[in-house]
Amino acid sequence: QVQLVESGGGLVQPGGSLRLSCAASVSIFSINAMGWYRQAPGKQRDMVAIITSGGTTNYAESVKGRFTISRDNAKNTVDLQMNSLKPEDTAVYYCNARYGTGWSTYWGQGTQVTVSS
Repeated sequence: QVQLVESGGGLVQPGGSLRLSCAASVSIFSINAMGWYRQAPGKQRDMVAIITSGGTTNYAESVKGRFTISRDNAKNTVDLQMNSLKPEDTAVYYCNARYGTGWSTYWGQGTQVTVSS
């Protein structure tokens, strides 16, 4: 079992920045892959960014060059730095972990990000 707790969401103006953090109940280096997904009202949940245990990252085209996923060893978190935010980035952001030999999937409770003037 892996428990994930997100933090850092909020309201920001277009062009602004936010940093999301996902704290895991096990060492993040023992998790096969961790990522951030988002879901806007009436839409499906989509991948935003992923980082593997080996450090490989992958981003959705819509956030490339604006968002950065990283691991904080000291805090045992996976963070998402979001810059140049746009109204279309508004969504609930969920932390995801794929863990164990069976690559079981775990989700956090979600954190709201609203980009609006």
